[in-house]
Amino acid sequence: MKSEEADNIEELNNLPVDSIRIAPYLSELKEKAELLINYHKLRQECPEITADLRPSSVIGLLQNNYHGVLRSRDDAGSRVLIYRVGQWNPKEFTAYEVFRVSLITSELIVQEWETQRNGLKAIFDLQDWCFAHALQINPSLAKKISSVLTDSFPLKVRGIHLINEPIFFRPVFAMIRPFLPDKIKQRIHMHGSSYAQSLCDYFPKAILPPEYGGTGPIIDEVCQDWTEYIMQSEDYLQRLSLDLGGGDASQSSACE
Repeated sequence: MKSEEADNIEELNNLPVDSIRIAPYLSELKEKAELLINYHKLRQECPEITADLRPSSVIGLLQNNYHGVLRSRDDAGSRVLIYRVGQWNPKEFTAYEVFRVSLITSELIVQEWETQRNGLKAIFDLQDWCFAHALQINPSLAKKISSVLTDSFPLKVRGIHLINEPIFFRPVFAMIRPFLPDKIKQRIHMHGSSYAQSLCDYFPKAILPPEYGGTGPIIDEVCQDWTEYIMQSEDYLQRLSLDLGGGDASQSSACE
């Protein structure tokens, strides 16, 4: 083994300077190629989430103020996304459709150079989480959520913050956790119901809605503004669905 390492070092030393300089870029290119392959694999394996990226396909969730993106970035330049699980009616929308909302937003913010560089952070408000929500989460979906968080989408997840998490959310989190790499696990923060101060330890008060201990715009305005922005991107997202081989999600087979 030591001989092999020595040979590798000698080979590296013999490389022209230009080759040494380009090596990190080749490594980055390989990583991005693998990411692209995984992304297309995800789209093929789970059309229920990815085949129809039109916001109108989940308009009920959006109009119910389920999701918004804060107007300002945090101090690290990260986008801050908020999901209000209590605004999701599991009788009307499946977990796959709920997850599609995240993918729609991701497809839009990934175009932003600053977001590509500084990533995103997400706040999940689990107020009113109930058993009907929990029953929608299965190991297959948990694995796909993990895949998007780690190796199937070109966005860096810098932090995940859970608030108002009830005791019976823990089994669902325990289902997802094994699929997550250590670096993501270390970025998950559980704040409980006393989150107003602790969230401000991670985010500037000026950008957080008052419902979450901040002085920014109220959460309903944040969600409505983002819904309007998403709906303006309907044509682009429809073209993206078609360009990537998508179709009518209602005609697609369920994820396995």
